[in-house]
Amino acid sequence: MYTKRIFSPATLILWTRYDLMLFVGIASIPVLLYSVFDQRWIQFPWLPIALVGTSVAFILSFQNNAAYGRVWEARKIWGGIVNSSRALGFMVNDFVTNAFADDPVPEEELRSIRRRMVMRHIAWLTALRHAMRGERPWETNHRARTNREWKGRIRVHELHNSLQDDIAGYVPEGEGPKVCGKANPAAQLLALQSRELESLRSRGLIEDFRHMEMQGVLNDLVGHQGKSERIKNFPYPRQYATLNSTFLWIFLVLIPFGLVHEFANLDAKLANDYPWLDGLFIWMSVPFSVVVMWIFHTMERIGRTTENPFEGSVNDVPITTISRGIEIDLRQMIDDDPDSIPPPIGLRNHTQT
Repeated sequence: MYTKRIFSPATLILWTRYDLMLFVGIASIPVLLYSVFDQRWIQFPWLPIALVGTSVAFILSFQNNAAYGRVWEARKIWGGIVNSSRALGFMVNDFVTNAFADDPVPEEELRSIRRRMVMRHIAWLTALRHAMRGERPWETNHRARTNREWKGRIRVHELHNSLQDDIAGYVPEGEGPKVCGKANPAAQLLALQSRELESLRSRGLIEDFRHMEMQGVLNDLVGHQGKSERIKNFPYPRQYATLNSTFLWIFLVLIPFGLVHEFANLDAKLANDYPWLDGLFIWMSVPFSVVVMWIFHTMERIGRTTENPFEGSVNDVPITTISRGIEIDLRQMIDDDPDSIPPPIGLRNHTQT
């Protein structure tokens, strides 16, 4: 999905509010032990903690770059699907004619053939969307409470509707159940398109060169599908994700124990000039610790919600919106009934699905 203004400062804080509550609790523990229970031994040196933080920053940078790379590659793949789909629409509209037919067919039949191929292509887009939205064991972002909140607001179509229902109006009667019964419905639909092209060639409704060109576009679509499936079925390596999370939480827990020592020293210095601050300024370590913890954890969380670009989160590639745009383009090319063409998908909570 494409998200517009979803990460404004207020929304970002709302999204991470439960994390902030947890950080306040963690940051308060060393201050309570040091100040209230007089446990003065809680004075961790800041230098080794800073070294750990530097290492964690490098790890998070690697994770976020890799996650962004996956999203950007997915967007390029679906951009290629847009281009290939339009090319197929041009060819279906202009190449399927009686120009080379020994036994010409009525123009009405030609229009029916063109529409059937265009609608089957839209069914292929639908099948591919459903395959991309399918759940995988490593797609766990929906387990976070606030992620579920956002997911509920945008309502991902493919998670609430069956493929058979969605393609029922796009393929000939009887073809939908047969396709949906296969392991890979999208690949089966491309196979049906290839079979129809061969049938048209044998009838002379397209000649050999045009058949070869149109088959080349189908081959491109097969390539786009394979690339999209590769991103979907091969996750960000779990060993990196697990280590990132472990190292991050080690650093987050150490931060308050390092800052309490620094703020205790500042408290002692300020107490000479401002006696009323004696024992109070050390509590300023809590908000400072929370800010540092929140920044690091939020960066890691953004990376996690971005690494699977078809999961159904607010950071996904908007494949439903892209598919609808392709459908509108193709059906207008073949002069389909304007009243039967669905409208573009608009933003929902500043988000495209």
